[in-house]
Order: sequence, then C-alpha cells, then structure tokens
Amino acid sequence: QVQLVESGGGLVQAGGSLRLSCAASGRAFSTAAMGWFRQAPGKEREFVAAHDRSNSLIYYADSVKGRFTISRDNAKNTVYLQMNSLKPEDTAVYYCAAGLKYTNYRAAHAYVYWGQGTQVTVSS
Repeated sequence: QVQLVESGGGLVQAGGSLRLSCAASGRAFSTAAMGWFRQAPGKEREFVAAHDRSNSLIYYADSVKGRFTISRDNAKNTVYLQMNSLKPEDTAVYYCAAGLKYTNYRAAHAYVYWGQGTQVTVSS
C-alpha cells in the first residue's frame, strides 16, 4: 500500500509561483513513476507532469511546458511540482499519483494510488 500526501497549494496572483510537494510512503517500487494531475470544477482530471526514476523520463502537458518543473528527492521519497508564471486557467485541485499499472504516464486510469489533493487558485 502507498500513501500520498500533497501540500503547498494556495492562492496566488497571476504571474506568481507555487511549489507543490507530494510525500510518499509505502512500497518503493510502486513510487518509481509518479505524476501530477489537476481537476478544475466541471472538468475532467487532466495530466500535468510525470517523472519515472527507473528510466529518468519526464513528461509535461503542453499547457504547462516551460512553466512547470517536476522533480523528486529520492531520499525523502517526495516529488515536487514547481509552478511558475501561473495563469488563472491553472486554477484546480492538484493531485499526486503513483503506482503505475501500465506505461501510459499521461492517463489518470494508469495510476493506482492518489493523494487527497491540494487547491491551487490563481487570481487575475
């Protein structure tokens, strides 16, 4: 079993920055690949970024490429999402995911474990 705890969300003005953290506990092999997703009200959960430490692959959604950076501290089993140049359309609940069932980093249904989510609100 894996537990994921996100933190770091909040309210920020457009153009500002936030850093989200996701601390993972549990089976190490289940957290080799970790992803960030977000869900805005009335919308489906969408992929933001993913990092797989087994092959060092990193993926980003086109909408955040160049503004967001995913990184991880393997010693702390924590993955981060540095979000810069935030826009109002980035407003959503952000979720951390782990336990990749099959190799499709961008698909929410590919992940088994989810955190509780952290709210990010970007004001214009």
